[in-house]
Amino acid sequence: MRSAVDERIKRILNADFVEKSDDVLVATQAQLEEYFLGERKTFDLPLLLAGTDFQRSVWNALSNIQYGDRVTYQELAVSIGNEAAVRAVGNANGANALAIIIPCHRVIGTQGELIGYGGGLSLKKRLLELEQNLFI
Repeated sequence: MRSAVDERIKRILNADFVEKSDDVLVATQAQLEEYFLGERKTFDLPLLLAGTDFQRSVWNALSNIQYGDRVTYQELAVSIGNEAAVRAVGNANGANALAIIIPCHRVIGTQGELIGYGGGLSLKKRLLELEQNLFI
């Protein structure tokens, strides 16, 4: 899945990946460290979302899920005005290249089960637990 995401980004942006550091990457690293230390609930970074209009609508909706909250794929589909698009929402969720920053780990199955996370379900569980155990 990751290679497909990387190839989509390269194609849409007509770009190659280059290893380097800049102010945005330094800020991203700092904000991720703050998140994992329990010192940050939201991210304040400039984002360029490389995807279809539908994917970007899902990713924008994901960005509105508050720290510590969970929504179902069905609720996410309803929030973008397309309640029949549950499977497509799941696919767009899986195509999210900015996991954690765009919090796709906060989306769960209809019965509350942990399903569908590119980083693996054990990581999804750990991220949700992190958000439940901090800031209480």
